[in-house]
Amino acid sequence: MTSQQPPLWRRAVAELLGTSLLVMIVVGSGIAAAQLSPNDVGLQLLQNSTATLLGLTVLILVFGPVSGAHFNPVVSLVDCVLGRRSGTGLSLPELGAYIVAQTVGAISGSVVANAMFEVGTSISAKERATSGHLLGEVVATAGLVLLIFALAATKRGVLAAPAVGAYIGAAYWFTSSTSFANPAVTVGRIFSDTFAGIAPASVPGFVMAQLIGAAVGLGLLLTLFPSAARAADDVVVPHSSDTTSP
Repeated sequence: MTSQQPPLWRRAVAELLGTSLLVMIVVGSGIAAAQLSPNDVGLQLLQNSTATLLGLTVLILVFGPVSGAHFNPVVSLVDCVLGRRSGTGLSLPELGAYIVAQTVGAISGSVVANAMFEVGTSISAKERATSGHLLGEVVATAGLVLLIFALAATKRGVLAAPAVGAYIGAAYWFTSSTSFANPAVTVGRIFSDTFAGIAPASVPGFVMAQLIGAAVGLGLLLTLFPSAARAADDVVVPHSSDTTSP
């Protein structure tokens, strides 16, 4: 990344906090939905998706100026791969720091959400890895990658917060998997045996589908926006302003 970027430790803290809060929103609203509407799964999903899209929008606005608000290893990975073409984006050490921060943040988010609702932290038994769910993860992740990097490539990063929030909110409904589209969040949701949980046995398939979706999204991006690599430093939103002081 360029010298204008905030120091790596600050960006890693932002990624950890942002991902932790994102999982708190997903898991916590899922628990609340199950308690408030115990006999209506459709209403539970509406409550869960609404909280997630609104919360994600706010988190991007808060943490985006520091780290870019990736909150997602596949976004960071594509940023690194794409940026190597033009000397922008995350370096390999930065990629490693982002992924570790995101994963630790996701696990902590589940633990805190469980504690807030006094349900206890336990490993989820909710199996999700059907062929339809895995295809849903490919579609959801490809669309997310294409959206984020297309906005950066066309200098519309200012729209990333509402656009990404809207996409994830919609993808809860139009994908069979309810759009995890995020390996760190997927791992974090192992640690809550609640509405939003996922069984450990389902995680490898989900993560593999997400990586395939990221590759599909990257391919579509380069087909539609060949100059996208030059904007890798501005993903998810530009983060090179007044956050650079030590």
